[in-house]
Amino acid sequence: MKISYHGHSAVRVETDSHKILIDPFITGNSLSDLDPDTVEADVILLTHGHGDHVGDTMAIAKRTGAFIVALNELAVYLGQKGFNAHGMNIGGAYDFDFGRVKFTQAFHSSSYEEEDGTFIYTGMPGGILLTINDKTIYHVGDTALFSDLKLIGEMNDIDLAFVPIGDNFTMGPKDALVATDWIKADIVVPVHYNTFPVIEQDGEAFAKKVKTGKGIALQVGESLEL
Repeated sequence: MKISYHGHSAVRVETDSHKILIDPFITGNSLSDLDPDTVEADVILLTHGHGDHVGDTMAIAKRTGAFIVALNELAVYLGQKGFNAHGMNIGGAYDFDFGRVKFTQAFHSSSYEEEDGTFIYTGMPGGILLTINDKTIYHVGDTALFSDLKLIGEMNDIDLAFVPIGDNFTMGPKDALVATDWIKADIVVPVHYNTFPVIEQDGEAFAKKVKTGKGIALQVGESLEL
């Protein structure tokens, strides 16, 4: 299984049978190396409804027919737009043909802004536990530090965690280091930073400070194998 990072919180997971995108924010993301007109996707997983996470989901799904998995209100909204979307909720898990998805809590907000400026409520934000062939990836999503991250780490054998460090909108590096101690992932990759001036951080410095697991600051387009 090949996992690659594509700027902000965008992650791609490639297995023998599926190409999975998580939070495909491409257009408007100056760090992204992906092309929304050519990127392949069988499945799109969304942590919440903000534009910098839903990103190019609709354009990609319209072109590729990708199956979308999201929190319920966001999935219903996308279903009303004509997309094939499966709704879930916090604490729920489901076994798909590409792997098992479980949504966790994330302390944040979640809404989608229409072109006319109208905000659509898109339910709870979440993190995603994605398990494929006994390997578990935890995309923590946009969140503040909260103590149940410790419980999530105790209940799951996490191989790889994508942890936000940008501050301002999510936890910053100091809180994120506490989160990594609680999550206990074998590998920790910082995300949600350097996309905008207000969330500029040093990913390499953060990775070096990770004590529980191995911190790796993936460069945009860089990948690792599980």
